[in-house]
Amino acid sequence: MSGVRKLREAMAGNTLLHVAFAFVMMGGWAVFANRSHTVPEMLLAGLVQGTISGLLTLGLKKFLEWFSARMRGLPALIVPPLITATTILAILWSAHMVAGTPEIFATIAFPFSVSTTYAILYNLRLWRQANGR
Repeated sequence: MSGVRKLREAMAGNTLLHVAFAFVMMGGWAVFANRSHTVPEMLLAGLVQGTISGLLTLGLKKFLEWFSARMRGLPALIVPPLITATTILAILWSAHMVAGTPEIFATIAFPFSVSTTYAILYNLRLWRQANGR
């Protein structure tokens, strides 16, 4: 096995790395989305979004695996990502409302889109595996 492949596999399985990546990327996005506001507002939006994204990264994959394993047929394809999307939207919206994030829609659009796309695609993979497709 090549050194690059070993590194890639080690990174793919490193939960702390995934959490840190989510924090930096989505927190950075929130700072950017609020760039026309004061520095404290930008940084608070980034801290809130980064923290939420890091924590959601920990739970999203595990929840999809757990919940999908308890369902069969078409509901197993639709319900898990629908639940995660709804929950994530509620968490993002609520946290940024409480934090007073000025540009809530712009702040949550990218993280919500990424997490929902991930949930749909990962759940599709789980569903295909469970249904032999």
